[in-house]
Amino acid sequence: MERICIIGGSGTGKTTLANNLGKELKLPVYHIDGIHHLENWKIRDKNERDKIIIEKTNQAKWIIDGTYRSTLQQRLKKSDYIIYLDYSTLAQIIGVMKRFFKNHGKEKEEIPGCKEQMNWEFFCFVVRWRKEKRKDVLEEINKVNQKKVFIFKNRKQLNKWYRKTFNKKIEL
Repeated sequence: MERICIIGGSGTGKTTLANNLGKELKLPVYHIDGIHHLENWKIRDKNERDKIIIEKTNQAKWIIDGTYRSTLQQRLKKSDYIIYLDYSTLAQIIGVMKRFFKNHGKEKEEIPGCKEQMNWEFFCFVVRWRKEKRKDVLEEINKVNQKKVFIFKNRKQLNKWYRKTFNKKIEL
């Protein structure tokens, strides 16, 4: 496990999982949200963002979390391990709400210069994600070697895998 791609909707715990795996496996972790957003939630130019992401995937070792479609196929092909957090819409909503209430107003470690926030546009994005994005993500996943794909339907499945794989109990 030297190149790990973690994908899924908002609130599924991609960042937490990436950080934990990075510590466990001593791999560099890159958060696409942190590449996409500049300070104060400004958006980086898409071409520049994608170039940075591709540069990261050309490295020998990495964990990249994020589902941005523009570079997804390149990341999936270069990964030797793909983790898809395929959680229900309700689980995603609960995840983003827990994160918001726990970290409201605090700077997001993975997005320097940006504080945790919630707005209607983001909430609607979360609600629609599974219906609008899931099919496309699964199509992309189906194009790669399925032996390297691990799909988790809920946190309980993920936590069980983590305990079995790393012999550590952790709540992700």
